[in-house]
Amino acid sequence: MKQFISILLIAGFGILALVEQSKSHPNQYIMIGAMAVFMFGLFRLMKKIPSKKEDEDDTKI
Repeated sequence: MKQFISILLIAGFGILALVEQSKSHPNQYIMIGAMAVFMFGLFRLMKKIPSKKEDEDDTKI
């Protein structure tokens, strides 16, 4: 459930950044904030996903 909420927030802030970018005069503070939250959310989400390389290293032993 917690990951689902994180994914929704990441998608929401990503869409907000894209919508703000499409305006003729985008607000830079909104763009920076949305991209910072988007990148931080992706970082936290990617920490929870195991790497394929770790699985391959374990099978070779």
